[in-house]
Amino acid sequence: MQYYAVFAKYNLVLFNFDFMLKEERKQFILNEVRIHSRVLLTDLASLLKVSVDTVRRDIKELDKENKLKKVHGGAVSLGFDYYHIPSHQVYSIEKKAAIAEKAIHLLKDGQVILLSGGTTNLELAKRLPHKLHLTCFTPSLSIAIQLLSKKNVEVIFIGGRVSKDSQITVGGSAINMLSEIKVDLCFLGTNSIHPRDGLTEFDWEIVQLKKAMIHSSKKIISPSISEKLGSLQRYKICGPEEIDILITELEPWDSKLEPFKNLNIQLL
Repeated sequence: MQYYAVFAKYNLVLFNFDFMLKEERKQFILNEVRIHSRVLLTDLASLLKVSVDTVRRDIKELDKENKLKKVHGGAVSLGFDYYHIPSHQVYSIEKKAAIAEKAIHLLKDGQVILLSGGTTNLELAKRLPHKLHLTCFTPSLSIAIQLLSKKNVEVIFIGGRVSKDSQITVGGSAINMLSEIKVDLCFLGTNSIHPRDGLTEFDWEIVQLKKAMIHSSKKIISPSISEKLGSLQRYKICGPEEIDILITELEPWDSKLEPFKNLNIQLL
C-alpha cells in the first residue's frame, strides 16, 4: 500500500493512492499544479497510478471550477499567467515576496545579472530598489516589462521563439545569445530541487535554456519556496554542486533545510 504526503497550508494531508477518492485525487492534482505551476497528464497518471484519461477528466473538472487552466498535455496554475492576474492570486505570494526581499541583499551597484522566468523572480523584479544600477538580461517577457519601470536598470531581452505557456524565449537563438555573456549572478527560477539530484524540470526546452544560463553565469542562485524542496522532475538541469546559493522563505537553520546543509550551498 503506497501513501503520499502533501503539505497543505495548515495540515499534512496523507493520500493513499490505492484507495484514493475522486476529490482526494483532484486535491492532489491541484496541490501539484500550485507548487510547480505546470504539470503533465502522464506524470500525474504515473504518480496517482490511474489512467491518463482519468487524470484528463479530473483536470477538465478543475478547469470548469476555475481552479487551474487546462492546456495541451496537462495543466497550469491560474497564477502561471502571472502578467495578467493580480499578485494575490499567485500561489504562496507571501513566501515568494520574502524570498525576493532576501535576494535583494545580494545585489550591488554595477552588477550584471540574469533573471529566468517565474513568479518568484517577478517579485524580485518588482522590488528592485529604484536607486540600484544594474544590467539585467532576461528571456522573460513579464520580467522585462516589469524592469522597464526601473530607471537605473538597463534591460537586455534575450530574444528568440517565445513559449506561449511560459512566456519566455526558448530555442537556439536564445541559447546562442546566452553563450556570448558572463553575468555576475543568475537567479534561476526553480521548479524542483533535490539534495541528491539538484535542479530538475519536465520541459526539455526550458532545461536547455537553463543549462545555458548556468554556463553564462559566475554564480547560480536558486530561489525556491519550501514546498519544492526534495521534489524531482524528469529532466536534470544541474547537480547540487552547481548551485551556489539557495534562498527560501525559511530561516537557514530550519529542519526542512537539513538535507542541504552538508552540501557546499549557502542557505539564505
